[in-house]
Amino acid sequence: MSQQSANLPWKVKLFGPVISFGLKVIRRSDGSVNRRLLNLLDRKTSPSPNKPIKCVITTDVAVDETRNLWFRLYTPVSRTSTSDDDIAIPIVFYFHGGGFTYMAANSKPYDDLCYSLARLLPAVIVSVNYRLAPEHRYPCQYDDCFDVIKFIDKAELEGLPSYANLKHSFVAGDSAGGNLAHHMALKASECEFSNIKIIGVIALQPFFGGEERTGSEIKLSRDPFVSMDHTDWMWKSFLPEGSNRDHKVSNVFGPNSVDISEVKFPAVIVMIGGLDPLQDWQKRYCEGLKKCGKEVHLVEYEKAFHSFYLFLEMPEFSLFIEEVKEFMQKQIST
Repeated sequence: MSQQSANLPWKVKLFGPVISFGLKVIRRSDGSVNRRLLNLLDRKTSPSPNKPIKCVITTDVAVDETRNLWFRLYTPVSRTSTSDDDIAIPIVFYFHGGGFTYMAANSKPYDDLCYSLARLLPAVIVSVNYRLAPEHRYPCQYDDCFDVIKFIDKAELEGLPSYANLKHSFVAGDSAGGNLAHHMALKASECEFSNIKIIGVIALQPFFGGEERTGSEIKLSRDPFVSMDHTDWMWKSFLPEGSNRDHKVSNVFGPNSVDISEVKFPAVIVMIGGLDPLQDWQKRYCEGLKKCGKEVHLVEYEKAFHSFYLFLEMPEFSLFIEEVKEFMQKQIST
């Protein structure tokens, strides 16, 4: 991370080197991933459909078994009074991080995060388990995530509570999931839904990039979570064969990007960390949105490293929750 990370909790200090080592050992020389070894390192959790955990019920819902496409539904069940049953709460489509190459909707860190989001926002969370690279390259991840949104729009989903308001839907994600959230909002702008209306994008340290090396990438090049060696490998594993990092899905306001000036794009909130090597790309993303006339809110935490939101004990976590709540409430009331 850097010398500035000296005051981080021991759990965080330990987790960084472990992640760095794990990412190296799962990568084979032929460019493939050792999934068997990765599954040993990536602890998975089970849903709890009948017994609330932390005031949240979870259910796994299959969308397409042929491609192992499913999502975990997090439904907050706490009500302080009978009148609360009539109060609608928003839907958040959540896309996990992991550089498009690892992690899952039922990975322990993301399960913990989504429990917290469901309870604290509060919101119904739809956490999507999409296919991973390099076995499945772009655009598989985008197709999977959007198919889940369309599935929710059309299905009479038994587990979806009556107090979930599909007209108050948000797309959200961290790192690679933040990239996915942006592109889901873009795809949604071209689609007429029956019930869903996406009114906001929540991007937590989104994973964007390009051929250029930015100042933050150079300064923090040895970050254990997103070193340049790791991110270069992730882009190479994910992007179409023959593409470089200036592809339109990675460098979204770069030389090959699509002009979104005339697109009806929802408001965006972007979380940035001062110890994140990707921060310059995230700032450029905000600048690009502004130049296209879009509403964007940038929130920066000076001492936050990449993936800080996965450590619920970090002081920035509660701050981030409050910022997201305020953002969502503003979009709902608009």
